[in-house]
Amino acid sequence: MKMKKPLLGRMKQLSAGSVLALCVGAGVALAPLTVNAQNFQSTQRQALDSVVAVVNNDVIMRSNLNGRMAQVEQQAQARGGNLPPRSQLERQVLERMVMEEIQMQMAEDANLSINDTELNAQVRSIAESNDMTLDEFADAVEADGITLASVRDEVRREMLMRQVQQRQISNRVTVSDRDVDRFLSQQPSQPGSQNFIEESRARHVLVALTPTRDENQARARAEDVRERLSGGADFASLAREYSDDSGSALNGGELGWVRPGQTVPAFEEAMRGLDINQVSAPVRSQFGYHVIQVEERRRQDVTQESQREQVRQAIFQRRANEELETWQQEIRSQAFVDIRL
Repeated sequence: MKMKKPLLGRMKQLSAGSVLALCVGAGVALAPLTVNAQNFQSTQRQALDSVVAVVNNDVIMRSNLNGRMAQVEQQAQARGGNLPPRSQLERQVLERMVMEEIQMQMAEDANLSINDTELNAQVRSIAESNDMTLDEFADAVEADGITLASVRDEVRREMLMRQVQQRQISNRVTVSDRDVDRFLSQQPSQPGSQNFIEESRARHVLVALTPTRDENQARARAEDVRERLSGGADFASLAREYSDDSGSALNGGELGWVRPGQTVPAFEEAMRGLDINQVSAPVRSQFGYHVIQVEERRRQDVTQESQREQVRQAIFQRRANEELETWQQEIRSQAFVDIRL
């Protein structure tokens, strides 16, 4: 079963380093006819295996960077995106790899791990989101030149980085009783229904700014998504193909039931103004451009105690989202990084 192009786009963190390793291995298998050929192959292998970045006590190799570059270029070709000059793209891709390496080192220092049960569940979820069994998924990724083992390794890495982020950010964000009181005081007064809170069941497509996509390209891409939805395209399918929100893309963009204060202000304001099933124009937030749809609304009867706890959690989530970018900048500045491009 052939893997659809959209899945390759969603598996954006997959490394193609193994492909380069196979190429090197093929060079070794062919018996050189001359000393010059031997020297050339040796030099070529050395160039592929040179260090392009030192990150604390670890290194990023040229072969790893080349693999990631090939992946980015393949994604851009599949999605019709424009790439910056190769030297600029290399630095942007390498910087992303440096950030990943820093977070993986933090996971190792904290003795974090992902057991096989958790990993299997996540890989199975990815397969099911593409309407495949696990065996069909394995056949599909291998048909695209990627092994299931490499997919599992990359999913494990992403899960570990998410654990690190959650642990670090939770220690940096606090919500006081005064914060909760202030939020509740700003809500419209509704006599006789103080224990009700309005929720929206929403979904979205996030188009983020990336090393291969600038502000104008991101906005244009979001506009294209909106136009396709207006033309009757399936929201879930487009979210799986185009959304850069890894937490919701595999579920068709579904965010579940969202309460006031749970999302960033720009998103919440746009969502609040939508009619049921209406698709928003692209909405800019610090995460990129969102195309939003509200599927349902409901009023939940909650006790005062549970209401306060729900408000507290919503405020915490919003602040955590805002804190993530700041934290990433800090850990980058604190790490020893030597770029050798």
